[in-house]
Amino acid sequence: MDLILKTEIKNIISDQPIIIFMKGSKEQPRCGFSSTVVQIFDSLHAEYETFDVLEDDRIREGIKEYSKWPTIPQVYINNDFIGGTDIIVELYNSKALQELLETVCNEL
Repeated sequence: MDLILKTEIKNIISDQPIIIFMKGSKEQPRCGFSSTVVQIFDSLHAEYETFDVLEDDRIREGIKEYSKWPTIPQVYINNDFIGGTDIIVELYNSKALQELLETVCNEL
């Protein structure tokens, strides 16, 4: 990955406490996995932003290399890669996601 793309991705991640790289937007997810992640974050009343990877092929492929994770969506909280849909569902079911979001909200 070139330095320009890496810097661009890093800036997108660091600009928001919670960012989800996904297909579509939180208002209109364009795949079932992205929709699942949005539903989870919405059910927790979390404040988060999304980046539609369908709008930028460089970011769509670059984020996979950046995180070393092959699928979309990808969730970042406080600059840390958390995971994709399966991990978010697992964290949500175990209440670990709720605890993590409480910590993030208290830091803001």
